[in-house]
Amino acid sequence: MKFAVEDRAGYTEVAAEGRLNMVSAPLLRTAVADAIEAGHRLLVLNLSGTDFMDSSGLGALVGCLKAARQAGGDLRISNVGEQVQMVLKLTSMDRILTPYSKPEDAFKDA
Repeated sequence: MKFAVEDRAGYTEVAAEGRLNMVSAPLLRTAVADAIEAGHRLLVLNLSGTDFMDSSGLGALVGCLKAARQAGGDLRISNVGEQVQMVLKLTSMDRILTPYSKPEDAFKDA
């Protein structure tokens, strides 16, 4: 899995490409922790390049959300594919991690 971190107007976008599973989940946690450590507080995880997520990936998303909130910020997700959306709905996590259609929409209310 690959990650690209880019500053945007009012937030930082973390673009994830690949399968979010037990192998790549620690890499996501590291990428988000590094962004938080660099001072980025409002993060959008762009999942347009992520076509698969398992329970380990879901756990990583929750861990990243918790880390961002503990740092005084927030983490939101965007461009969620069909399989990832299904995992979020089956676990009711779509109520906590509300998917946005575009990264720029995620913090319009902030």
